[in-house]
Amino acid sequence: MRISAVIPVIFLLSACGGAKDSHRGDAPLVRADATATKRFTDRIDAVGTAFANEQVVLSAPVTERITRLNFGDGGYIAKGQVVAVLAQGQETAQLQQAGARATEARQQLERLDALKARGFATRAAVDAQTALAASASAQAAEARASIGDRVIRAPFSGWVSLRNISTGAVVTAGTEIATISDVSRIKLDFTVPETLLASLAVGQGIDAVAAAYPGREFHGTIASIDPVVSPETRAVTVRALLPNPDRALKPGMLMTVAVESAARNSLSVPELAVVGEGDKSYVFVVGDGSKVKRTAVKIGARQGGAVEILQGLKPGQRVVTEGVVKLTDGMKVALAGARGERPAAAGD
Repeated sequence: MRISAVIPVIFLLSACGGAKDSHRGDAPLVRADATATKRFTDRIDAVGTAFANEQVVLSAPVTERITRLNFGDGGYIAKGQVVAVLAQGQETAQLQQAGARATEARQQLERLDALKARGFATRAAVDAQTALAASASAQAAEARASIGDRVIRAPFSGWVSLRNISTGAVVTAGTEIATISDVSRIKLDFTVPETLLASLAVGQGIDAVAAAYPGREFHGTIASIDPVVSPETRAVTVRALLPNPDRALKPGMLMTVAVESAARNSLSVPELAVVGEGDKSYVFVVGDGSKVKRTAVKIGARQGGAVEILQGLKPGQRVVTEGVVKLTDGMKVALAGARGERPAAAGD
């Protein structure tokens, strides 16, 4: 009695399993979604080098001994601040002598002017004394300029390089004393092939990444485009400006650059929906009676897991997005989602 009761149950389960297999065999289970509009952009990738916004090497203008240095390693210095002072004892003495001669010459000129007014001095004598006074003033000005050359000031605010020289050292003309860099923002220079020039414009945004900061993007804008294309590389140099308030970016860094252009809204489908054969692409469109039609499409950019559709589809059409591997043109399919079913995997 017990055996005969179990047998109908076994046959019933077998029949159900067979029905399910038959259902999957006749109509593959797939997922379909309507075409959607998505924002696409063309992307230009390049490699660039970072430069300081402003940078200058301060050198000794004359051969002289350093008497004072007013900066430390990597310190900040303001515009006009004294960076270094060279010995100026001889020049100071020359200034005093020139100043004394200029004062004497002016006083003598005043006396001659008074005598000439009373008729006791000639015009020639006054002219000669005027020339002497001017010469003495010029010598005094030269001495002051010579002293000024021995006081080296920062031409702009920035950060000073590591100090490689000490007070008391005798430097020759042209010896580097300090390098000042304004890194409040960074100039990023990169090259782009001339064929992509039409995609670039001043004011266009860029994204840049440095190997020193993986995962962090630096955003800037194109400030200028070199008007000359290199005849050797057939490329043009583009300069972008990147804000650098935390001074994370350093001059000399190598950075990868991405420039997005030609923003547009286009029809899109997931990448898994597109089947490629040679240089052609196809999708399966779900039509009446849940039958699929193999449809040729012209694709554009790929971005964020989606493919831009330029031709072949219309808005709202349902396209198979999962389970395309086992499909053929005209096949009837079962759509997933109605009862929590999922599409069959490629290996099922």
